[in-house]
Amino acid sequence: MISAVDSSLILDVVIDDPAFADASEECLRDASVHGQLVACECVLAEIWPAFSGDDEFEEFLADWQIQFSASSAQSAKLAGRLFGRYLDRGGKQGRVAADFLIGAHAQCHADRLLARDRGYLRDYFSELVVVDPSA
Repeated sequence: MISAVDSSLILDVVIDDPAFADASEECLRDASVHGQLVACECVLAEIWPAFSGDDEFEEFLADWQIQFSASSAQSAKLAGRLFGRYLDRGGKQGRVAADFLIGAHAQCHADRLLARDRGYLRDYFSELVVVDPSA
């Protein structure tokens, strides 16, 4: 099983978030036992600032066996279509295109997405299986 990982779970672990670190770490460990962990460009870009440099960043990815999985034109178009729907519905605050790129990447290139979801993933990505460790 391929589990795409959202930056929220990775950052929970990296910064040792008091509210979410334990649940996020357990979710990542469970998913890694049952298959492959992948992250797209947006996730890598969002988490990189939490590290002191490339070596620490690469070491973390290697330790957790999180592999880079490139997005595709298919996932980019899906993200754009759903982001457009979000904007049409009056959405402006709190969501950016990157959130939709991450969701679309998971829907097109993985079996599920590990993410803390405040509702938008299930709302816009009805075909995506979302595993939320904070739920």
